[in-house]
This record gives sequence, structure tokens and C-alpha cells, in this order.
Amino acid sequence: MPELLPFSTALRERSSAAHSGSEHAGFMADLMRGEGTREDYVALVAQHWFIYEALESAASRMAADPVAATFISDKLTRLPALEADLEFLIGADWREQITPLPTTERYVTRIREVGATWAGGFVAHHYTRYLGDLSGGLFIGKLMARRFGFETNGIGFYIFGDIADPGEFKERYRAQLDAAPWDEAEQQRVIDEVLVAYRFNTDLFTDLAAAKAAGNASVVA
Repeated sequence: MPELLPFSTALRERSSAAHSGSEHAGFMADLMRGEGTREDYVALVAQHWFIYEALESAASRMAADPVAATFISDKLTRLPALEADLEFLIGADWREQITPLPTTERYVTRIREVGATWAGGFVAHHYTRYLGDLSGGLFIGKLMARRFGFETNGIGFYIFGDIADPGEFKERYRAQLDAAPWDEAEQQRVIDEVLVAYRFNTDLFTDLAAAKAAGNASVVA
């Protein structure tokens, strides 16, 4: 009988195609190739604020759950950095200037739903966002800094100053996934929710491209 894969490996393998598809969506691919504008980048940061506000609010609620709590770390918190980035990029009144796109609204609703009732679903979204931030996100931050002349202001979201070794942190996170007390059915549910999260990410890039084509690239009122 073949040996069962560790859950973290199965999760990574089952979601790899969706992950790749999200990374190569047109809007994000253009930004990565240097074809996107500063306004495109601002639009992305603005949508991130809504997503992480929902995710980190859910983390506060899930901190009492014995399974979810093992994944929650202050070292991952992104909201203060996003708010500082938006103040730098837009101005002190940035809260009045940004608007969630349709996919962002649906994404936030989903995070709030699972973040209130289902530890595995919360972890699925937590994993999708933060392990991505600690992987390709670090590269994106450096790329945006070079592209738009940022130092740390404007790319604080991508700087994890409290995590000395992102690789080691990710390995520990994957070990926590493997240790989670989920049976095969629950593991499948978590994988399915990770795929939902990747679809939201891909659809968000479609929304951002549509907003840009409509002349509202920065999603700023």
C-alpha cells in the first residue's frame, strides 16, 4: 500500500495549479513584468486592506479555538503595515478614498463566514494568504520597490521584520498542518476551501483589470 502523503504536501500538490493560475492572471502578470502602473499597485494594496481586515478580525475570533490558534501569530499581522502603506500611497484620508471591488466583497464575506464558524476554513484562507506572502510576496515587494522607487514606505506589507527566516517559519507552519487533528474528510474540505481562496484571488485580478479598463484603476473615489 502506498504511503500517505503528509497533509501539507497533499495540500500543496492539490492546489499548485490554482496557485499558478492566480499568479499568472493578466493584471498581476502585467504588474510583475513592469507593465503595470503605480496606480495599479495602489489598487492592489487597497483591495488587500479589505481582505486582511476580514482575515485578521477572524483571527481575533479564532484565537480561542485550539486548532486555529496554533496557526495564528502576531508576526504575520499585516493590517498595520497596509494602513501605513495606504497613508503613504494615497494620503491621510485613504479610508474615505478606497472602495472594495465585487470580488473583494464576496471574498471578505466568505472569510467572515468561515472565520466565525469553521476552524479548518479559517486555516485554509490563513494558509493561502500568509504562506503566499512569505513566498512570492517577498519577491513582489522587492520588485515593486525597484519599479516605483520605494524604500520601505509603500511596501511595508511585504516586509516581515519579525520573521528572521521565512523558510523555517513556513516549514513550522506546514508541520502544524500535518499535526492538525483532521480526518480525511475534513482535510479534503480544507483543500477545497484553499481552492476557493485561490479562485477569489484570480477573480480579483480580473476585477482589477476591468476597473483599470473602465478608467478607475486605483479604485479610489
